[in-house]
Amino acid sequence: MIYKIRVILDSEDDVFRDIEVDSGISLEELHNIITQTFGFLGNEMASFYTADENWNQDLEITLFSIGENTDARLMQDTRLSDVMDEQAPKLLYVYDFLNMWTFFVELADQEEFEEGRSYPNLLFSFGELPESPPEKRFEADPSSETEEPFGSYDDLDFDENWN
Repeated sequence: MIYKIRVILDSEDDVFRDIEVDSGISLEELHNIITQTFGFLGNEMASFYTADENWNQDLEITLFSIGENTDARLMQDTRLSDVMDEQAPKLLYVYDFLNMWTFFVELADQEEFEEGRSYPNLLFSFGELPESPPEKRFEADPSSETEEPFGSYDDLDFDENWN
């Protein structure tokens, strides 16, 4: 099966790529395709995240395991069709954790293999990647109660004389 996927940079300007890929490729292969189509070197850490219909991230799938976390799900071991289909058509992709290039990856269509066509296939490219990543704004959810777990700092009985 061939997936037609739109990969959209999370920015104010429209920057996206439409690609066709074999649904059986690994997420590591998709990572390489995305970095190439956007002009990255591909030598930075990256992760995919499964996402719900509102783009809320869920399960992280990393490029490689860091430290002693042997439970990490790895891109090389995860097939695209295992995490993306018609019921779950969205993934988030973050490239270069120091700069946080963030992309929305969405399944647009599925088709049968076409004889004589090579995959992956860049169907359409729109917009230029900015020189620096768009700024991220991290805001608290206003619907959640943010209460200090221990009350006010002034109510705690600390001896602040460090003699």
